[in-house]
Order: sequence, then structure tokens, then C-alpha cells
Amino acid sequence: MGILKNERSTQSESFSTNGAGHKVTTPVGGFNAILDRGSEFEGKLTFEGTVRIDGTFKGQIYSESHMVIGESGKVEGDINVGSVSISGSFQGNIHAKTRVELHKNAVVEADIDTPSLVIEDGVQFDGKCSMSKSAHQKKNAPFAAVKATADKSKNGISPQA
Repeated sequence: MGILKNERSTQSESFSTNGAGHKVTTPVGGFNAILDRGSEFEGKLTFEGTVRIDGTFKGQIYSESHMVIGESGKVEGDINVGSVSISGSFQGNIHAKTRVELHKNAVVEADIDTPSLVIEDGVQFDGKCSMSKSAHQKKNAPFAAVKATADKSKNGISPQA
């Protein structure tokens, strides 16, 4: 089985919101798409809902949603997602808006940027981790500093050089 998208499920569906606050329909069973064991894909992947990779993927992954790399999954590249759970192998860079979970037996060679990181006993992790609150706050840090200076000036407090 390769990438499978469940457009219309005959099963019940649940609803959640992605990182951008949009309503996402997820079939019961939990996944909108699966790259199954024995499948290989190279390229760029974007998705809504939850995606599971149990095969081999090389490339770039973008989503506001959740991604799962299963025990047999091997991913190489850069991922920028809402959250990710890794039980398999990953090599590259990870940027997760909310959370990264590294489960027992995961092998991860990566630079990770996330506000929340969970590493279970038995994980092999080699890389760097930045525990920022969010990339959005980093981008707006200069604006926040200028605003704080303006607020101090407004209150009659002059900033010191």
C-alpha cells in the first residue's frame, strides 16, 4: 500500500483543529493518509489531519497537523509540522509548533525546534534541540522590543542606551 487518502470514509469521523485553527476531519482509526511498510516516496508532502509513515520517505514535509513515524518508518529530510511522534528512524531537521515525541527504540539524528520535547527511555538521539515557544514569537521578537521601548517612552520612562 502506498499513500492512501481517505476522501469519504464510511466509518464514523472525528473532528479536530489544526495549528491554524481550521476544522480537520479525521476518520476513526486516526489517519488521513498512510505510507505503509514496503513503500518508498521521495519529494514534498503537505497534508491536513494525521499522517502515518511506516515506509521510507525522503524530502520535505509541511503541515499544521500531526505526523507519526511508525517503528518501521524511515524519514530523511526536513519536517515542519504542528506535532510529530517518532518511533522509527529520522534524519534531518524538525520544526514542530507544539510538540515532538521520541518513543522507545526511535533513532533520531536531527536538529529539533519545538516548545515541548518528550524523550522516552531507549531513544537514540544525536543532535541539537531548541526549546522555543514558537517560531512566530521568534519572528516578532524585534517588533516586541520596539513596542516595549515605545511603551516606556509613552509612560515618561526613557530607555537607557
